Amino acid sequence: MMDFSQRLQKVAANPDALTQLGRGLEREALRITPNGKLSGEPHPAALGSALTNKWVTTDFAEPLLEFITPVSQDVDHLLSQLGDIHQFTYSKLGDEKLWPMSMPCVVGDQDEITLAQYGSSNSGQMKTLYREGLKRRYGSIMQVISGVHFNFSFPDSFWDELFGEQSELERQETVSDAYFGLIRNYYRFGWLIPYLFGASPALCGSFLENTESKLDFEKIGCGTYFLPNATALRLSDLGYTNHEQSSLKIGFNGLEQYLDGLRKAIRTPSAEFAKIGVKVDGEYRQLNDNVLQIENELYAPIRPKRVAQSGEKPSEALSRGGVEYIEVRSLDVNPFSPIGITADQVRFLDMFLTWAVLSPSASMDDAELECWRDNWNRVVLDGRNPDLMLKIGCNGERLSVKDWGTRVFGELADVAKAMDTAAGNDAYQETLARLQTWIEQPELTLSAQLLDVIRKQGGIGSVGDNLAAGHAASLHDRQYQFYSSDVFEQEAVESVERQKQIENSDELSFDAFLDAYFADIK
Repeated sequence: MMDFSQRLQKVAANPDALTQLGRGLEREALRITPNGKLSGEPHPAALGSALTNKWVTTDFAEPLLEFITPVSQDVDHLLSQLGDIHQFTYSKLGDEKLWPMSMPCVVGDQDEITLAQYGSSNSGQMKTLYREGLKRRYGSIMQVISGVHFNFSFPDSFWDELFGEQSELERQETVSDAYFGLIRNYYRFGWLIPYLFGASPALCGSFLENTESKLDFEKIGCGTYFLPNATALRLSDLGYTNHEQSSLKIGFNGLEQYLDGLRKAIRTPSAEFAKIGVKVDGEYRQLNDNVLQIENELYAPIRPKRVAQSGEKPSEALSRGGVEYIEVRSLDVNPFSPIGITADQVRFLDMFLTWAVLSPSASMDDAELECWRDNWNRVVLDGRNPDLMLKIGCNGERLSVKDWGTRVFGELADVAKAMDTAAGNDAYQETLARLQTWIEQPELTLSAQLLDVIRKQGGIGSVGDNLAAGHAASLHDRQYQFYSSDVFEQEAVESVERQKQIENSDELSFDAFLDAYFADIK
């Protein structure tokens, strides 16, 4: 079996294998009023249909925007596209702004949060009902936590160099296996992402009121609570997790094991969620009372994905064609960037995910997976503690964050050099050199930078308001770099027409539509 260096040498033989990586971004952000409160206004009509606009939609709630880029093979193009989407959106927000952090600090009561509305079509009503279920299961405040999702894939040339000539079925199976190897290594070493880029070390007191946390928080000002060495409280039990899922054993040793676990999850009744009821006095409260209403409810820091065909569930798409790309879900919104992420972050993810797929990745049982999850939890709660020690699997051996991070960065340096050689520049090595100092000096990480500003300004609310105002000004002054306002205007108009067509094409009642959708799990 080839080791990491041998595999890297094979793929580096073809520059396209390392320069044609596929990337897409999804950034979530809450709309806030000029006085820093959650917007009570509906999704702006000028942005088109939240159901069908390919660039601007909503996530859980009407004020929770989601910006979506297409797949790009160029980092600068990717960020320009996301910047243009932000710029156009701001032109339609009036005096509203976007909250620049992952953790909300603008919500007083969950009843202030209006669920996202998608029109009268069966598919639109189902999306809203799913959110009604999330509200009743976990509470709305947990659902307006924002993040950045990074969708990533390797080009065919990468697999050609790694695996050589194969039949279509062989290629599908080996690629899926390789992506699951990546996922296992992500669980082993992905804690580096919240260590470096976690940006939720502090919370509003109003958020804590909706939890039963036993953590020993310290207080700043009149309502900000923090843990001194926390990196990403969004990823802790304070964030959106489904405690009912703890009984599920969804493994990552291959596609079939993963799909079997997922299918079981959406078929397993929950005694807790059954108490909510599904349809009470003629009104739906949730899609069903299973542990997962639908597959998307599965909480995971990374997911295997395939683009679904019309009417196809995510698991059905994976079963049909194997893993096409992976979705990294553990990125906090970068509060210092107007678009929530930077080029250094994208390039680090490029390097880390490439290293993870090329490095050996033994199978992982449930017990080992829990050991790695424990490392993640230690990092999100105490990651900047210089005395923090992490487990190496379940064998009792431990390493410090600094020592382990330094080891990984040693191999990432080989990836950076190969990527720069393929591209003919030094961008990846420069990124890695900057981030190497963050391993050695935890005070340089995003969480440390943010906590320092919060301390100086006396609270998370004022920091968020000031950052939001600065980002709004920079986006208002910005020039379009990839798209144009006319392109966005046209998409907004056409998206409304597409929604009307969907609404006019429904042939089933909503009850019959749901019965048909869930026929295979009853």
